[in-house]
Amino acid sequence: MDYQIAPSILSADFAKLGAEVDDVLASGADIVHFDVMDNHYVPNLTIGPLVCEALRKHGVTAPIDVHLMVKPVDRIIPDFIKAGATYITFHPEASEHIDRTIGLIKEGGCKAGLVFNPATPLDVLEYTLPKLDMVLLMSVNPGFGGQKFIPHVLDKARKVRKMIDDGKFECRLEIDGGVGPANIKQVAEAGIDTFVAGSAVFSKRNGNDKNRYNSIISELRAELSKAKR
Repeated sequence: MDYQIAPSILSADFAKLGAEVDDVLASGADIVHFDVMDNHYVPNLTIGPLVCEALRKHGVTAPIDVHLMVKPVDRIIPDFIKAGATYITFHPEASEHIDRTIGLIKEGGCKAGLVFNPATPLDVLEYTLPKLDMVLLMSVNPGFGGQKFIPHVLDKARKVRKMIDDGKFECRLEIDGGVGPANIKQVAEAGIDTFVAGSAVFSKRNGNDKNRYNSIISELRAELSKAKR
């Protein structure tokens, strides 16, 4: 499966969000990662479906990967479906009925995924992986950008990669937290194919034109090209 880079707009300049998303995509990013926090499941409050809808109305056509760090999740899922999400991922502990929540997402025409915090076991994948389009492994504890990568998550990545490959499932394996040029090769070699990067990308703004993220996206791609799978 091809490598995809998914900059997290949590680290973007919200006063210029449309331009930020346009520019990072023009520089070679693949997916817009959209972090939704509710100040309940996680200790932070971010953005909701109106911002997702605004990006679509602005003209963003790239996949939007909505990561719901909210509890409960079912109430807000239809709003993000309507707003134009491509992927909707949620934490299993935030749903009373995981299978029902996956069904709600897919019935609305979106791709469904589960998210696992660094200390959350993978047991639920035994029953859900055939239905999933994405598994997202958190390599930091959710709630804030700019945290340091937690190395033991690579062991989880290897386990999930084996499960996906053994079952021949069409499911992306994504990681979020502390990923950048210094470790993205190692992360890819653990089986990850989709890489969320927030501060690692948006802190590297170079000028004000549409190519201002070219250098950091190119650097990430160069490191990925060295990865051995």
